[in-house]
Amino acid sequence: MKLWLALLVLSVVCSCKKHQDVTPSGPFYYKTVLVNGQTSANLRYTAVNATPVVTLSFSAPIKRESVAASLKLTEQATAKPVSLTYSFSGNDTLLTVTPQSPLRSLTNYTLTVTPTLTSTQNTTLISEVSVGLTTAIDSTDKLPRISDSLLLDLVQKQTFAYFWDFGHPVSGLARERNSSGDVVTSGGSGFGIMTILVGINRNFITRQEGLARLTKITNFLTNNAKRYHGAFPHWLNGATGATVPFSQKDDGADLVETSYLMQGLLTARQYFSSTTDASEIALRKTINALWDGVEWNWFTKSGAETNLYWHWSPNYNWDMNLPIRGWNEALITYALAASSNTHPIAKTVYDNSWAQNGKMANGNSYYGIKLPLGPAYGGPLFFSQYSFLGINPHDLKDAYADYWQQNTAHSLINYTYCRTNPKQFYGYSANCWGLTASDEQNGYSAHEPNNDNGTISPTAALSAMPFTPTESMQALRFFYYKLGDKTWKDYGFIDAFNLTNIWFADSFLAIDQGPIIVMIENQRSQLLWKLFMSCPEVKKGMKNLGFQSPNLN
Repeated sequence: MKLWLALLVLSVVCSCKKHQDVTPSGPFYYKTVLVNGQTSANLRYTAVNATPVVTLSFSAPIKRESVAASLKLTEQATAKPVSLTYSFSGNDTLLTVTPQSPLRSLTNYTLTVTPTLTSTQNTTLISEVSVGLTTAIDSTDKLPRISDSLLLDLVQKQTFAYFWDFGHPVSGLARERNSSGDVVTSGGSGFGIMTILVGINRNFITRQEGLARLTKITNFLTNNAKRYHGAFPHWLNGATGATVPFSQKDDGADLVETSYLMQGLLTARQYFSSTTDASEIALRKTINALWDGVEWNWFTKSGAETNLYWHWSPNYNWDMNLPIRGWNEALITYALAASSNTHPIAKTVYDNSWAQNGKMANGNSYYGIKLPLGPAYGGPLFFSQYSFLGINPHDLKDAYADYWQQNTAHSLINYTYCRTNPKQFYGYSANCWGLTASDEQNGYSAHEPNNDNGTISPTAALSAMPFTPTESMQALRFFYYKLGDKTWKDYGFIDAFNLTNIWFADSFLAIDQGPIIVMIENQRSQLLWKLFMSCPEVKKGMKNLGFQSPNLN
């Protein structure tokens, strides 16, 4: 009897032990994730090196043979898998993972541990673990080093190809962007006309080639392009000249875009100054007819107001009702409206509409830099660039500002904001800066310190070259040497990028490419400033508005 009881007790004990071996002691889950020894609350890690060490800790020992099928690292954009090595420690509760070969720089990866991972107690992982890894900038040069002078030449020449090689084959005008087909832009074409002058001056093309292209452009504008009281629409069909609506009610005249076009045409008129070459004489005559045809003062609602209006529509009349008020990119509109031989505005329109009788003043300091005009922090950098492709701000003053101080302050504030990087976007630095209107990852926006989502636009820093020559040259070297494998393409630098989200545009825009060439040239030789400011009408018109400058004498 005693022997039977002993055998029964032994059987129960063994049965309990066997049951404990197969019964889970609790859920199987990950406890922590470390990447190179660092934690992240959302399991997203940025600025990761090319060979990161990822350590995952679990609530129970891992069954080693379940790891291979449960662990994967993929490149997000391509879904391409990356081979891994891994090891165990901490009684198999720690899994250390490393890529077998270095990861690509500025690339998003995802490390995934699926619920097929099993513990030694035969419990499966209760939920998937997903670790985001964004690799850092590779500091090595992507393109061969050349002198700064040759680099500037190269940037101007390659960017020029957007306007020369990609110009519309029928009209010669600049396409809105590299994907816009027949849609050309009047303002961007004005910038493009100025780049043709740089192209001749830098021997990218001959004078005769440039003259032939400008003759094609001006003949198309004269004979084909739709005009409204002499003003052009924002967008045109480059093959037919028909208006392409920019928006529902923006289907007629755009006076600001027209002013950019006239800025370019007048600069070209001053360049092609031969008194004996019949083609140059004819070009000047055509430009003068286009210039004199713009009814600038009609855009005060036929003289009924002391405000100058941006738009007029043949279908919606003045419904858009947008006065052109500063401070923004439209100073050139007032300079030209006051300079017209045929339809000039009065100084009261400038004071009342543009300057708002002094209300466009700022006067505050940002990062210790005083800003005379405009919104807080200055707004997007195109405010200090588009009008000043032709207007020389050196020693230019009026009742409201010193315009060299204005543009320099605006540029330095934008630079200092990016260098300071209050929102902690990855990549912002003294070498990587520049906020302006451009494409972004899911659209288009006017980026500036008060509208900043991590998108850097190369045109912003590069077109500020006259105002921040040292800082802009630093940015140029960085964009070209350090990011050139991603940012440098057939038409120069791409429109924008975001190093926090690892996004690089595949777009080029006329209004962004043009100022790069022109403002680099103004810094190098002041070519466009000298030409535009030599226009006798401009000298007279700007003086009538109260501007003072040695360049107006």
